[in-house]
Amino acid sequence: MSRLGGGIGTRGPGESKLESDRQIIRKRIQDLRKQLDEVARQRERARGSRTSEGLFLAAIVGYTNAGKSTLMNALAGSDVLVADQPFATLDPTTRRAAIPGGAMILLSDTVGFVNKLPPTLVAAFRATLEELADADLLVHVADVMHHMRVVDETLKSLDLAGRPRLLVLNQADRLRGEEGEALREALGAEFPAAVFTSALKGDGLDLLRARLGEAASASWKHVRTTLPYHAGALVQQIRTRGSLKSVDYEEGGIRIEASVPPELAAEIQAAVRRR
Repeated sequence: MSRLGGGIGTRGPGESKLESDRQIIRKRIQDLRKQLDEVARQRERARGSRTSEGLFLAAIVGYTNAGKSTLMNALAGSDVLVADQPFATLDPTTRRAAIPGGAMILLSDTVGFVNKLPPTLVAAFRATLEELADADLLVHVADVMHHMRVVDETLKSLDLAGRPRLLVLNQADRLRGEEGEALREALGAEFPAAVFTSALKGDGLDLLRARLGEAASASWKHVRTTLPYHAGALVQQIRTRGSLKSVDYEEGGIRIEASVPPELAAEIQAAVRRR
């Protein structure tokens, strides 16, 4: 095209067309970068809001189609989109979920990883994957029939290889017959801390909730004190964020015994000092 209608010292129509396309592409790239920056800012505001709640955050990660969204729905009673296709989940969805004892934690569903994800695509999804850096625990969901190298490599590329992780081997209902039982036994021997689940059938979910509860309460502190009545709102905070063993409303204040996260323990101690 650059030769059509061209002459000495002139630009052909093809050359003009290519330059016009380049300008459109550059403008599109700039617009997309601005949109990604805005997504990152929105996610930062959302993370700040959740941080103020002080709830334990478990982020669900895994290979695409491993059943992450189905597991999220089963644990949190939510309605996250479930689709048999890559990147069905793009924007992280966060829901509250109850753990044994009645306390609440946050579960966040993230974009599924794929094999040989291009670096440019990782950069594009960084606004969604940033959720993982703030998580207290990574719940690694893997299909029992597939290996987990892709997830390990992706987390390593995001500098998250050292984060606390709970391995969940999902779709365990597919392990049928002698061959399936043999594979289950082999996987159990290789990953003794893993939890076998079937998000669709509900198998293993109670054990998974218990393991999430153990992770959330690992750093909790035991508190036995008397709160002033003006700090009575902390009692509900204890019910939501920790485990309230006993509460008695006495003349001198609210007598409590509880196990709570360190941040909430500090709030309780500060309220007692201000009485």
